[in-house]
Amino acid sequence: VFGRFGGRREGGTHPATLKSRLSLSRWRAGIEDEQDKLLEEALQVVKVQSFQMKRCLDKGKLMDALKHASNMLCELRTSLLSPKTYYELYMSVSDELRHLHLFILDEFEKGKKVADLYELVQYAGNIIPRLYLLITVGTVYIKAKEAPVKDILKDLVEMCRGVQHPLRGLFLRNYLLQLTKDQLPGADTASAEHGGVDDSVDFVLLNFSEMNKLWVRMQHQGHTRDKERRERERQELRILVGTNLVRLSQLEGVDLDKYTKTVLKGVLEQVVNCKDAIAQEYLMECIIQVFPDDFHLRSLSLFLEACANLHKKVNVKNIVISMIDRLAGYASREQDAIPKDLQLFDIFSAQVSGVIKARADMPVQDVLALQVSLANLALKCYPDRQEYVDQTLGFTSTLLADLHAKGAWDPSAPAAAKELLRLAKIPVDNYKSVSALLRLDHYGPLFAFLAYDARKLMASHVVQSVIDNGRPVSEAAQVSALLELVSPLLVDQEDQPSEKEDAEDFAEEQGLVGRLVAFLAADSPDQQYQILAAARKHFGAGGESRIKFTLPPLVFKALALAQQYQENAAEDELWEKKSQKVFQFVHQTVTALAKADYADLALRLFLQSALAADRSRFETIAYEFVAQAFLIYEDEISESKAQLAAITLIIGTLESLACLGEDNFDTLSTKCALHSSKLLKKPDQCRAVQQVSHLFWSGVTEEQEKKDGKRVLECLQKSLKIADACMDVTMNVQLFVEILNKYLYYFEAGNEAVTVKYIDRLIDLIKTNMANVSSSEGGEDVAKLSAHLDATLEFIRVKQSSDSGKSYKDIAL
Repeated sequence: VFGRFGGRREGGTHPATLKSRLSLSRWRAGIEDEQDKLLEEALQVVKVQSFQMKRCLDKGKLMDALKHASNMLCELRTSLLSPKTYYELYMSVSDELRHLHLFILDEFEKGKKVADLYELVQYAGNIIPRLYLLITVGTVYIKAKEAPVKDILKDLVEMCRGVQHPLRGLFLRNYLLQLTKDQLPGADTASAEHGGVDDSVDFVLLNFSEMNKLWVRMQHQGHTRDKERRERERQELRILVGTNLVRLSQLEGVDLDKYTKTVLKGVLEQVVNCKDAIAQEYLMECIIQVFPDDFHLRSLSLFLEACANLHKKVNVKNIVISMIDRLAGYASREQDAIPKDLQLFDIFSAQVSGVIKARADMPVQDVLALQVSLANLALKCYPDRQEYVDQTLGFTSTLLADLHAKGAWDPSAPAAAKELLRLAKIPVDNYKSVSALLRLDHYGPLFAFLAYDARKLMASHVVQSVIDNGRPVSEAAQVSALLELVSPLLVDQEDQPSEKEDAEDFAEEQGLVGRLVAFLAADSPDQQYQILAAARKHFGAGGESRIKFTLPPLVFKALALAQQYQENAAEDELWEKKSQKVFQFVHQTVTALAKADYADLALRLFLQSALAADRSRFETIAYEFVAQAFLIYEDEISESKAQLAAITLIIGTLESLACLGEDNFDTLSTKCALHSSKLLKKPDQCRAVQQVSHLFWSGVTEEQEKKDGKRVLECLQKSLKIADACMDVTMNVQLFVEILNKYLYYFEAGNEAVTVKYIDRLIDLIKTNMANVSSSEGGEDVAKLSAHLDATLEFIRVKQSSDSGKSYKDIAL
């Protein structure tokens, strides 16, 4: 293990042999234990020597204190420690040196000269202790200003060249940087003798250059098999080098001119010349993060030129993106942050194109990531310049088209697909109006390079955006363009998987499309009709599985348009023809649903359309819609429960219509009575015929209610016969009670044909049959039946006891 770290090895086992004998984990554990042991020994020496040093300082024996300080600093000469362990030792030593530094500073303040001490420490035997002591005393010498500050700084930074071991040299120069932090000449302390900000810049730049060389040199130490470990160690030490750039950014008096001509130029020169990928990538990122945004804006060309000259292994994409994002964020925080004379987008766009051309082997996902950042830059810095976003999309489409032609584009590749999806989402998330999105000429073509699932996801994202923003699409051309864009939701795709989609997911997607219809709204009725026609064309191509979700919202939107035409009758002489055209559109749309085996849905929509036509007083159209509902009932609905529900809906709709003439109403009501009496189950027949009775009482023809008491009584009598034929005793009585309630309803409404005689007979019949029900096993159904009968009879008693119920007094209970 000692040999592994360059120490003395006599008869020991080489690490390579250890690896062959022990597992890798045990081998590493042995190294860590050895590091801990070496650190503990070194810290013990530091503890002893620092104690002696402070003891001598307390007694005023500076020479003896320097001797103990030198002995303590000798521990930093080791080559056995890893960077992490060496850092712990360095921190402990630097903390102890602070006591020496404070003592010398106190001596200076008492009037003693520092120049002699500065010369004296240079006679230390070993270079590491000598330079640490020289820096410690030198910072006090700077403060004393017994000699020109710029000369002392130059002397210190040059003397540090005596240590060329990467690890020891890095920490030594970091110590120099930390102690001179507050001693560097600035704009407010500049003088001809002691120097100014230029000398401070030269000092930090030189220190930075030397530290970077040491840091880069670390990769060449040791065996090639340890390259990965050395790279990890270099990553741990990078902050030491980056601190120089932080110090440069903190110097007072560094204006834009000085930054561009001296600071940035010097830093970039060192970064490019080091030809090390790890150093270049880290330091370029440091430059972006530590210097001000306005400096970046004015020195952008210089920075980007350097990017083009970096090592081929450097991920230039990350650097350029980081700069773009930094400036885009600055533009979004500060109003008018980007000078008008600076064509920021053009500069970045040209640079990105140059990088892509220069690096032919750049992965597709990296190219797309650059375009994502460019699009974000365009939106944040130039929100009114849509052409910049479109230019980015156009470049991407052209690039992907070339790759596709070469067979090099795989839309299912996860990394590339993710970046392309990010790029596609940017305009959707930033433009609040879909019209702005549709003005991007190259946005639609970009969709073609997405895989099916990604296209469908983006289509849903676009639709959800329209819904969330709440801004209507008011032109037919825009509606066509929008629906073409979201076509993966509307029609089957060539690359669509053969297996069937999850039913819930499919219903959710199509429900989203149905919600979109509410936002297809024009300013004028005529434009609205064109929009509905355009939407109908796209929705109709969706197949039977989709039109169930997409066509019904379109029908209701068309019915609302018909109502709008009627409301504008005073302003538009052609409103009737236009309304009829809308109802024709509705008829075609609902018929398409009927042909697709959505009988129940089509029947309901026909009845709803009949009500809408009734509001516009279109008798012929209303009659046609109800007739179509009857045709669907006769041809498509065969299940008994569905038949009862359907005939009930038809009866209710017919009762609500007010525009039908006598003949048309009689035809339809007779049809209702006929179908009601032909239902399969007797209870269903009985209840349906009861419902038909309302058509002859409250049904309206030519604006007049029918009030045909005789026809009502006929229906009730017929329902009574049907109920009497029911073989189930409990159901038989239940139907009688329901019919009794109908008799009471019409009796209350003033139907003269419904007399007390019929009610008395029905009550006697119910009581007779109820006795049979009570004696049989009925359970819960019998209890409900008894409660229903009791409530009905109680209603009659209440009426008999009230003044308004004189007609009820003759009913015998």
